[in-house]
Amino acid sequence: MLFSARPLKRLRSPMAALNIGAALLAALAALPAAQAGELEKIKAAGRITVAHRDSSIPFSYLDANTKPIGYAMDLCAKVVEAIRVQLRMPSLPVDYLAVTSASRIPSIVESKASLECGSTTNNAERRKQVDFTIPHYIASVRLLVPASSSIKTAEDLGNKPVVSTQGTTSLSELTHINAERMLKMQITPVKDHQDGFNAVATGKAQAFAMDDVLLSGLRAQSKEPAKYAVVGKSMTVEPYAIMLPKGDEAFKKVVNQEMLRIIRSGEMQTLYTQWFQKPIAPNGINLELPMPYLLRESLRFPTDKIAE
Repeated sequence: MLFSARPLKRLRSPMAALNIGAALLAALAALPAAQAGELEKIKAAGRITVAHRDSSIPFSYLDANTKPIGYAMDLCAKVVEAIRVQLRMPSLPVDYLAVTSASRIPSIVESKASLECGSTTNNAERRKQVDFTIPHYIASVRLLVPASSSIKTAEDLGNKPVVSTQGTTSLSELTHINAERMLKMQITPVKDHQDGFNAVATGKAQAFAMDDVLLSGLRAQSKEPAKYAVVGKSMTVEPYAIMLPKGDEAFKKVVNQEMLRIIRSGEMQTLYTQWFQKPIAPNGINLELPMPYLLRESLRFPTDKIAE
């Protein structure tokens, strides 16, 4: 509390009273800045920072000119435009911040970025630190293995080297399955998705556990896609969403309203076709992935409320 319930003692001089009054005014003046919302911060900075991934194809990755592109990046570009309209700043510039699976949540928590646009799963544990908008994709965790491998399920990985990306729900689920089923997998976290794929390609790991759509993207962009297969039953359901600062309802409202507009106008379906069913940069690969049933159904009644 700023004030005590006890009566104040008589001050010795008018100067002392002035000093206390000035200190109180300074403390009160500091409160709005400390409690400033994301919209106010963006307006004060005169720019907005968007966090992105380097190798989350086709959601957020780098093209041949190292420019961040992808399905999630296109959605975020529309969100940024809505923020420009809200702030009446049509020329608001955008800065880009590259993040990894491990650094993406701190980038929002520590106010290094206003939005994280990639392949981040909305779950209860993460919602303790950040908020999420309406999901733009729903994936499931599976395994990437050599096509010649006999591995078809997690049970086939007993005593074998396996990798998964650090800071992901895939790694958490793989670790849980390993302990629960006493498989004795040799699990090694890797820095990013490309590192996981490379571990399988070079024989350092027998499998890479990750979200199926990301595995399909890595497979499709490799020199010999036929050498790899995505196998196994779904280990988890992963609703991807744009990540936002925690507890900022005004900012979240602007973002969610734009996501609703994108969904209801049919623009999301158009973007989905562009990124999942047509050739994409940098190598003209086509993932040939129809919209998942769960995503298609979720778009009928869009919400940011996720059942655990």
